[in-house]
Amino acid sequence: MRVALTLTLLAAALSAAAAQTPNTDIYLASLARRGDAIVVGTAENVTRRPGYDNQPSFLPDARSLLYTVIAGDGQADVWRYDIRSRRSTRVTATPESEYSPTVMPGGTRFSVIRVERDSTQRLWSFALDGSDPQLVLPALKPVGYHVWLGPNRLAAYVLGAPSTLHVIDRDGGNDEVRVRDIGRALQRIPGQGWYSFARRDSARALWIVAQPFEGGPLAPLVRAPADNEYHVWTPEGSLLSATQGTIVRWNAHTGDDGEWLPIATIPGVRNISPLAVSPDGRWLAFVAEPVVP
Repeated sequence: MRVALTLTLLAAALSAAAAQTPNTDIYLASLARRGDAIVVGTAENVTRRPGYDNQPSFLPDARSLLYTVIAGDGQADVWRYDIRSRRSTRVTATPESEYSPTVMPGGTRFSVIRVERDSTQRLWSFALDGSDPQLVLPALKPVGYHVWLGPNRLAAYVLGAPSTLHVIDRDGGNDEVRVRDIGRALQRIPGQGWYSFARRDSARALWIVAQPFEGGPLAPLVRAPADNEYHVWTPEGSLLSATQGTIVRWNAHTGDDGEWLPIATIPGVRNISPLAVSPDGRWLAFVAEPVVP
């Protein structure tokens, strides 16, 4: 009787967790430059299923992307979408959950935030085919998000009250707590030796700011659009973000007078969140909630 009750409660808990998981899909659109303008092609929903598909990250050859899938049982695994064949295949299938797949420098492995069986969140890595899991940073926890700054150095968002931004060596050495109370989106700025993230100022306004890899004062860049911390850089240095269902752009070279310029309104979506641009600048992937008619 007690076993049956326990199983019933467990099933109810799993159902409640699944119900709370947002219904998000990953969309893919072409990017093109026409003079100073960026043109976004028609966005295609490439995951189109109920449930959670999130955190897209392109592979170095720009022919496919990795992303996170949460199945109905609440398990999170990494999948891979091939742009040419338009097919998705599962990459990891473990008892643990893996989030935020990110190809590591060198291109032969990808790193993830792994929720271990005791709920510890640490940084792990896998071979590109999902084999050979290895713990990267044993002592740093609970890690929520990360970005590689070089082969042996990364920035990590560590959960807490407040959250902290660590810049740390791959072997766990030289752990520097750079900033406190930051947003979740960490981005490397192409070709600049800087990285960016979101942070609130003294008036609680959300700004996208930047810092050199080696540290130093923060450089405020632009106020985040509609309080959206998610942003991504194109190879030539334009900053993309979103407000509801519209992709917006800020040009770091001209400043655009501090204004975000709308470049594409995506029909049938809302709440565009994480974005990713392919290394060759030809593709934009983003996460959004599909609007059900």
